[in-house]
Amino acid sequence: MEKPTLVAWVTEHCDRWREHRDQNWEELWDQYELLYRGIWDASNRVRETERSKLISPAMQQAIETRHSEIVEAIFGNAEWFDIEEGRGGEDTALLVEQAKNNLKQDAKTDKYRKAVDQATLLAEIYGTGIVEIQVKQEKYLKPAQQDIEGTGRAMVGVEEGIRMSVPWIPVHPRNFIIDPNSVSIEDALGCAIEKPVSLHKIIKGQEDGIYYEGEVGAETIEDELQPTIEDIQYREDTVKLLTYYGKVPKALLEGDDEEVEELFDDVENDEEAYSELVEAIVVIANGSKLLKAERNPYMMEDRPVVAFQDETVPGRFWGRGTAEKAYNMQLAIDGQLRLHFDSLALTAVPMMAMDATRMPRGQKFKVYPGASILTNGAPSEILQPLQFGMTQNDNLATAREMERMLLMATGTTDSAGAPTATSRDAPGGGMDMAAASVIKKYKRTLTNFNEDFLIPALRKTLYRKMQFDPERYPAMDVNFIPLSGLGMIAREYEQTALLRMLSTLGPESPIVPILMTKIVKTSSLSDKEEVAEQLAQMMQPDPQQQQMQQAMQMEGMRKVKAEADLIEAQIQNTTADALRTMEEAKVVVKEAEANIIAAMTKNLGQQDEQQRNFENRLKLAEVALKEKDQDSNRDIVMIQTLAKLTEANENRNAAGMSEALKAMMADNMEIKKILKAKRKAVRDENGNIIGSEPDLED
Repeated sequence: MEKPTLVAWVTEHCDRWREHRDQNWEELWDQYELLYRGIWDASNRVRETERSKLISPAMQQAIETRHSEIVEAIFGNAEWFDIEEGRGGEDTALLVEQAKNNLKQDAKTDKYRKAVDQATLLAEIYGTGIVEIQVKQEKYLKPAQQDIEGTGRAMVGVEEGIRMSVPWIPVHPRNFIIDPNSVSIEDALGCAIEKPVSLHKIIKGQEDGIYYEGEVGAETIEDELQPTIEDIQYREDTVKLLTYYGKVPKALLEGDDEEVEELFDDVENDEEAYSELVEAIVVIANGSKLLKAERNPYMMEDRPVVAFQDETVPGRFWGRGTAEKAYNMQLAIDGQLRLHFDSLALTAVPMMAMDATRMPRGQKFKVYPGASILTNGAPSEILQPLQFGMTQNDNLATAREMERMLLMATGTTDSAGAPTATSRDAPGGGMDMAAASVIKKYKRTLTNFNEDFLIPALRKTLYRKMQFDPERYPAMDVNFIPLSGLGMIAREYEQTALLRMLSTLGPESPIVPILMTKIVKTSSLSDKEEVAEQLAQMMQPDPQQQQMQQAMQMEGMRKVKAEADLIEAQIQNTTADALRTMEEAKVVVKEAEANIIAAMTKNLGQQDEQQRNFENRLKLAEVALKEKDQDSNRDIVMIQTLAKLTEANENRNAAGMSEALKAMMADNMEIKKILKAKRKAVRDENGNIIGSEPDLED
């Protein structure tokens, strides 16, 4: 049964690791627990003369606020984790969905939520949350009914079954030991869990073949192993059980005496002792009895322990919790409150000064309602009430200010502290800014929880299910997705923002149903999934309304087409009018040229008249040439305008036809104005009309 060398190797390392932990954190952890539980201790005194034992609930409130917010963020949704297919392999979507449903069912049976709740609370107090993942077979009973053949009756009884259970056991930091050189479970040489266990559980494990046979016996347990600080610890029928998960020398585990002697014969050569290590599980009772020693039996060879830090301290395994952040301010608040109540003891409780020589001998002087006081003389001369000053309320105001600072240090807030903490710095949007700051701090803690605790714990749990319950959990590669949502403060903040947005929209806005669905999903309603589904159905359009809308759209399209046809006909008419106007202009030009030629050739035989009208004919010729050039330019303008109209006609659309028509008609009017411009007659010296020219003055 016994392997002293292996026991000595494990216990020696664990003793050194435990000593390092206790020297650094044992005293602080005791203080954190006492203040969280509201238990007075002499070490909490700020002044030696303190008489009051009052403990302010400020730290308790901060721890409970952060703890409840984190738990609400983890389990606030209907589902708190999801599983997706891993790398490579064939399509296993159906198997993954089946494994997810089975794991959710087992999580309810093994009470994972309760284990997470306790682990996160320990993390808030001590800075680190630790869970041990165990594997065991459990018997379960369920009601059953069996028919009796030939009688038409049935027997009602109990059916017994066996299920593979993988429970999560929260571990108190006092009971956890780890290599001080490590920052995580995986990179440590090893870690151990030591705790007091009832003797009957050890004997039951020996009967089931889990532990080696042999007498163990009860032993006195140190107070440090108890999960809580108590005045009197129960010590009867208790065994100190040390469970070590980590690396050990292979020779010690296999019990090869020759290799052990070669390995440890030279005490100074420590490097050889760590040359060949294997992952193992070692269980030791009362520091000397070996109950179990075997290689790591899990298929992934991982250690069945997960831990996370409430707030990360780089380069250190132990984290920083809310109690550590609030510790100094908690002591200051307690000191101010105790000072105030100690002052009340001197100012509120009546005291008397007296002449002892004039009091009856042997009398015990007490003041109380209805008391009779005997004096040897006038009481006014012998007795005098005595009061030491007045109690000031500045101590309470200072305590309130320190409580605000404590809430600020821990990143927590409440209905009373939030306005006080925010009104000074941001009077306009102070509450929004404070809520945003708190939410960001919670998200940081939630990230540590998901990455370091939730995903590794679920993965290790599923691996053990695949190994020991392959019928319900076939082997496959999967990835876990945490579905941690918003805490209560974040939900209220988001819902307030959504309600503000709704107030700016009208009831007919299409965004309103979407925002309403979002508000319902972020609420704490027990049937929010059903309400969201009903809203989704309401958002779907009615088929009859869809048909009416389609009919209206078709009618509108027909109207647009009719308008387009009308505009096209008007454009064609306008184009024809423009062409006709151009032809008429050409005819007018030809007539003017003929008249000019006729006038010039009419009087060629009359030399005197020709001589007299020579200058007039020269002017008419110049006018005719200018008019011809103007007509040519006018024809070019008309052709370019018609080209633009044709291009506009080809590229028009239903939305811009009216504008194109207006522009075309305006161009047409300009053309008509040009063609119908005023002309003045050109006459000879006898008053006869011999031609025409444009009226340049107009």
